[in-house]
Amino acid sequence: MPPVLDWLQGNLSASARVWTAMAPALIICAYFIVGFLIYLVRCAIKGPFRDNELESRHASFMAGVWFRLYLGWLMQPLWRLVLRSGVPPTAITTLSVLLSLASGISLAAGRFALGGWLYIFSGFCDVIDGRLARTTGKVSKAGGALDAILDRYSDSFVLGGLAWYYRDSWVLAAALIALIGSSLVPYIRARGEALGVVVKDVGVMQRAERILYIGVGCALSPVLEVLLRDPGARHPLHLLAVGGVILLAVGTQLTAFHRLAHVLSALSGSTLMTWRELTERETRRTLFAATLATAGDFVVVSLLVEGLGRQPVIATAIGCVAGGAVDLALNLLWTFAGYRTAKLPQAGRYTFVSLTSALLNAAGVWVLLLLPDVDYRIAWVVVRAAVALAWNYPLHRDYVFLHANASTSEPGPVVSSEASQSR
Repeated sequence: MPPVLDWLQGNLSASARVWTAMAPALIICAYFIVGFLIYLVRCAIKGPFRDNELESRHASFMAGVWFRLYLGWLMQPLWRLVLRSGVPPTAITTLSVLLSLASGISLAAGRFALGGWLYIFSGFCDVIDGRLARTTGKVSKAGGALDAILDRYSDSFVLGGLAWYYRDSWVLAAALIALIGSSLVPYIRARGEALGVVVKDVGVMQRAERILYIGVGCALSPVLEVLLRDPGARHPLHLLAVGGVILLAVGTQLTAFHRLAHVLSALSGSTLMTWRELTERETRRTLFAATLATAGDFVVVSLLVEGLGRQPVIATAIGCVAGGAVDLALNLLWTFAGYRTAKLPQAGRYTFVSLTSALLNAAGVWVLLLLPDVDYRIAWVVVRAAVALAWNYPLHRDYVFLHANASTSEPGPVVSSEASQSR
């Protein structure tokens, strides 16, 4: 069979898989290295390349202004070719979606090198279309809406393809979390900016980073599989791609939370922690108490499950109550000992939070353990974090400490007007 047909059908030897994955990378690296040397000479003679649009953009930890200008200069030949061709920006936008769709299908079929490079080229088209629209004066609200919506399709195609490939593996969960995060990050920005809050440059996981992590991770993963793992595996794990998926899952969620906090802070005029002003010493003591209580909670759960053979659901509920008792005692006796507030009502409110938290944690662990091959410790960590963020924190902020301080007329820390209004 001709080599081209072998490549199209995926009938490749281990060495052929390495070269098909590395060939585009080697060509691109050679172009970047030669271009970098020429650019250094250009900077020494004429100064750095200038571009108002590139310089006005927010610099991320991956791409500073100098590096962005270098990339802009390096892409000038291709950019001029696209500009002179007269191709409309919408055609570049739709081409980007087609490439992403092909990438998702390739990844679902296990062709990671092909899928990764297609996604990288799709991302390049996504950069070109907006710049082309601005340069040619074809910017419109309809074009902007189309671009934003099709970007969500592009991300979904690729992450959906990865989810299909990993459908029988734990990586499926990471792919789905990454898919949710990739949708939340732009949604929070759109919702915030609709309310007058600038969100564009908030967070570390912008779309360029998302394309780079998944694209490069998938494109080069076959090389790592052949060199370090079984080159004849029919369904390899692709560790480099898995790393990119996990990084995307974590990074997009952190960026989403960062943007959410930014939007809420801008709209309310205060930080999320509004129950009262904590001194630096009180903040350290509160965090220490929470850390010690959580550690004690986990020790109790581990002893009950591993030592006494109790069910993880029962152990989670008992551990949660024990940790809550430790946290309450440390805060009342150490952190807030100098505050003249009614301790008994505050303890009652804290008990309510702890008991409901125990119920939610136990129920959450039970639900997660319905899935096959889920370790109870992983379930405990995931559920504990979710309940702490979605239930414990809002109640502590607006019910336990805020209500307790507001309920006394004796001297002591008072609730600010912003905190009162935020209730």
